[in-house]
Amino acid sequence: MERNVWRTSSKSSSSGQCVEVMVTDDAVLVRDSKDRSKPPHAYTHGEWAAFVGGVKDAEFDL
Repeated sequence: MERNVWRTSSKSSSSGQCVEVMVTDDAVLVRDSKDRSKPPHAYTHGEWAAFVGGVKDAEFDL
């Protein structure tokens, strides 16, 4: 994944109501695309990998 560029999922709606993710050398940043004035949430690469793994394993499915 390219670093230092805000990305949205290709599965996001065209309404702009989604989150954006940026991978940097130090962290993974997540922000609300509807209000970019708020500071992003920051996660370590390990935290982000654990989250993505949980999503792939359906850990958060209802």
